[in-house]
Amino acid sequence: MSMVEETGAGLDGLSQLRKLIACKRRPGIMVSLDLEFVEVEAGRAVFAGVPGDHAYNPIGTVHGGYAATLLDSACGCAVHSCLTATQAYTTLELKVAYHKAITRDSGMLRAEGRVLSIGRRAAFAQASLKDASGWLFASATSTLLVMER
Repeated sequence: MSMVEETGAGLDGLSQLRKLIACKRRPGIMVSLDLEFVEVEAGRAVFAGVPGDHAYNPIGTVHGGYAATLLDSACGCAVHSCLTATQAYTTLELKVAYHKAITRDSGMLRAEGRVLSIGRRAAFAQASLKDASGWLFASATSTLLVMER
C-alpha cells in the first residue's frame, strides 16, 4: 500500500494528516532523522525529535538542516491541514533563523508551525523550534504554493 493510500487519498488535508499520525508510519526523512509527527489541527502542526550523533555536522554541533527539516515540516503540514481533498502544496521559500546552537544535550525539541494566511494560490506560515523549557533554538517563515492536483 502506498503512503497516499495509507494516509487517505480523497480526504481533506487535515484528515490525511490525522490518519498519517494514527497509522504511525513515518516517511523516510522522519526515519533518517528520527523525528515524530506528534500533533495536528486546522492551521497548526507539531513535529518533535531528540538530536543525537546522527544529526551532527563536522564542526561539532547539530547540522542546521536538522532544525530546518523540523521547521519546514511544521510549516508545510500546518498549511496541508487547511487544504481540500483536491489541493496540494509545495514550499517555495523557507527562511530559517538560528538562535541557539543545538547539541546532543539539547533534549527533545518541538517545532510548532502555524498558518499565517492562506489563499487560492499562496500560503504563509511560521514555525518555532523550542526545547522542553521553552528556549528558542530556531524559527522560520515559509511561503508555499497552493495548487489543484
